[in-house]
Amino acid sequence: MKIVISGASGLIGTQLVAKLSTSGHEVVRLVRRSPKSGEIQWNPKSGTLDAAALDGVDAVIHLSGAGIGDKRWTSSYRKEILDSRTTTTALLAKTIASLSRKPSVFLSGSAIGIYGARNDEQLTEVSTHGTGFLAEVCEQWEAAAKPAVDAGIRTVYLRTGIVLTPKGGALKKLLPLFKLGVGGKFGNGKQWQSWISIDDEIGAIEHLLTANVSGAVNLTAPNPVTNAEFTKVLASVIKRPAIVPVPTFAPKILLGGELADALLFTGQRVIPAALNASGYMFKHTTLESAFRSLLSK
Repeated sequence: MKIVISGASGLIGTQLVAKLSTSGHEVVRLVRRSPKSGEIQWNPKSGTLDAAALDGVDAVIHLSGAGIGDKRWTSSYRKEILDSRTTTTALLAKTIASLSRKPSVFLSGSAIGIYGARNDEQLTEVSTHGTGFLAEVCEQWEAAAKPAVDAGIRTVYLRTGIVLTPKGGALKKLLPLFKLGVGGKFGNGKQWQSWISIDDEIGAIEHLLTANVSGAVNLTAPNPVTNAEFTKVLASVIKRPAIVPVPTFAPKILLGGELADALLFTGQRVIPAALNASGYMFKHTTLESAFRSLLSK
């Protein structure tokens, strides 16, 4: 397949490009700078994307977006988080919808934040959307892909959970603390964490290129855990104690209350119902197996 990918230089995109390339696919990256071989230039802010360069591609995978936890949620950064998702998605969706030879599939990024903070409720793709900033962002993010849906392109919303990899994200930030023996649960530790290993994140995306699935798909492992269980398993795998709980006030001072609550002290208990029904076989169904595999590399 000839596959166009946005966000190809990000944490997920980098490894996805490598996996798809080794699987024999032709991968074309969308870039904002002057393009090199195997790249197409675009400028989402100005709405610039050469439709002719996309004509005849088999699939488009959209992973662009400003980092949720990279900065405090000031009003300007909130706008950047939203715009970096909606403007890029809308531009891609409208462009591929206009093509005479449309791609067969559009895999567009989203996140489990769409469900909001839901305590112990089990959530699948048919669950209602939640409230709060992240839920609103995800709703608008997915809605921006509507031109592709209306054009008859099979469109999948990749509702990604906590992606585990020592190369970035939450796990990279936690590992130094746990290795020093000063890691621990956040707050009371009862908040659910719906995780997925980087291997399954990449594997699921590749699977969805050809699976007969459309609409929302939760990219999470089948067994979400509470934060207390998450920290316990991590500490056990690296053979360190996890006895120092993180009080709620410290991260709220550093990150701001709403950001800290959204990322650390609330969560979602998400089940990958659509992915399971599609026949995808997870490499890591338990947190311990994921940590042992990821941290041995």
